[in-house]
Amino acid sequence: MKWMIKAPDPELVSSLKQEFNTSDIIAKVMANRGIESLEKSRDFFNPSFEQLHDPFMMKNMDIAVDRIIRNIQDEIPILVFGDYDVDGTTGASLLHLGLKDLHTKVESYIPDREKEGYGLSAGGIDYAKSIGADLLITCDCGINAFDPVDYANQKKIDVIITDHHIPDKKLPVAYAVLNPKQKGCEYPFKGLCGCGVAFKLLSALSEKSGAQSNVGLKYLDLVALATSADMVPILDENRVLVHNGLEALENTHKPGLHQLLVQTGLAGESLNVGKLVFGLAPKINAAGRMGDANRTVELFTTADKGRAEELASILVRENKRRQLIQEDVVNDAILLVHSQVDLELDKVVILGSRGWHPGVIGIVASRIKDEFSRPAIIISFNEDGVGKGSARSIPKLDLYDALSHASQFLDGFGGHPMAAGMTVREDQFESFKSVFLMHVNKILNEDDLIPRISIDSEMALTDINPRFMRFLEKLGPFGPGNMRPKFASRNLSISGQPRLIGHGEHIRFTVSQNGRKYPAVGFKLSSHYEDLIRGIPVDLAYVVEVNEWQGSSTIQLNVRDIQIPDQSG
Repeated sequence: MKWMIKAPDPELVSSLKQEFNTSDIIAKVMANRGIESLEKSRDFFNPSFEQLHDPFMMKNMDIAVDRIIRNIQDEIPILVFGDYDVDGTTGASLLHLGLKDLHTKVESYIPDREKEGYGLSAGGIDYAKSIGADLLITCDCGINAFDPVDYANQKKIDVIITDHHIPDKKLPVAYAVLNPKQKGCEYPFKGLCGCGVAFKLLSALSEKSGAQSNVGLKYLDLVALATSADMVPILDENRVLVHNGLEALENTHKPGLHQLLVQTGLAGESLNVGKLVFGLAPKINAAGRMGDANRTVELFTTADKGRAEELASILVRENKRRQLIQEDVVNDAILLVHSQVDLELDKVVILGSRGWHPGVIGIVASRIKDEFSRPAIIISFNEDGVGKGSARSIPKLDLYDALSHASQFLDGFGGHPMAAGMTVREDQFESFKSVFLMHVNKILNEDDLIPRISIDSEMALTDINPRFMRFLEKLGPFGPGNMRPKFASRNLSISGQPRLIGHGEHIRFTVSQNGRKYPAVGFKLSSHYEDLIRGIPVDLAYVVEVNEWQGSSTIQLNVRDIQIPDQSG
């Protein structure tokens, strides 16, 4: 692994040290985040609702709001159509609850992953017709739903698209499209998740309909969950939404969210983005991966505590089943990599097979990407030879752009530079694979495939003090765009005996330097056990965190890489 140690402008670091009367380490971390002065730091360190942008700055917002208000006044039902992941189900739940608060007749619909596939479906449009709706609002999907929107228009159902995925050059012929990434949209922040766009719609609707307050603010717990899980940048508005939403989630009055926290062991804890990503999100996604994601919307919207407890336990149980299925597919995929992929030649892993559960291929793609340090595409073919694929990338490859170079062999694709989905028929798979490989092999070189870790600064263990810990706390919430700062320390001594934990996958040990001693944990770093017991100094790359266990709090180093210093000199 390459350690990429940042080098902020020394003059800026010196200026920050003086202005904040702080340490070199703290000044470097601030400089790395673009904080240039005390004045400019105030918004960053004190996220407030005043920093939220006017929702009517989003292109077509006025058109969308006026159309929804017409249905509210005429008491005509509206159907909210969401995607089946965390972002889509939270967004659909937020709009469902918020529209009800504004006295709207509203129902929600999440498509069946296996039967209907991704995005706006004919089944959802038919359901809208059956309940007497003449307006359908999408959440976290629809930006490339050309044929379904045409079908809805034929059925005399207007479609308002709310989405955040990258649009095509053309847009569907919808009544209104809300997407900050669309051409001509002057909305100042492009990093909202799907639920975030829905929140802005609800904010605008509250203002235009004369509501006493912004109804969307009641549902910040859902917005924080979606924003965290969808890995969008925790900057600008997202920082405000997550900062305040985490607090709302810790004190949520929604029976479903409360039960989910209880059944994942997070109730009563101080929450952060990581706990939502690794604790809550997999259980929520399991509903859509393994069955019907409409249960997730019911969980988030129900007022029945008994039903909430039942639904939360179903999600937890299905997540355990998902984990077992996922491990089987991961193991199968690793065997295929070793038997079918030329890792010396190919800069991307592309695998397709029948029998793989389509609900886990996204996670499998992530695992294969990490295992072999290169982009991965995993495709599950059904009995009719139609393949659903998930792709995960590395920083040097824009997946969306790369897929567009082989799009003639795909029935459809969409997503982001780092993650995408696609549909490909079995008889087109080899052609797609060949063209995609040829394109990616030209773009990436061997150096691009070496994992990198971005480090804010080198530091000594004595730099960790109470002010440093308060600074780290104030720096959150952490996530993409504002990752928890990583540090490097050189020539640390190992104290005591390192221990393997977690079925031998992880390692726990203690390091010391100049009389300062800290416990350390290295997840998935047990391969370094032999190095740690040799009694020689080590270099560590790590984050500093507070470990809470059985009522006590301890500062520990969460180690990301271990290296042995060059002993030759």
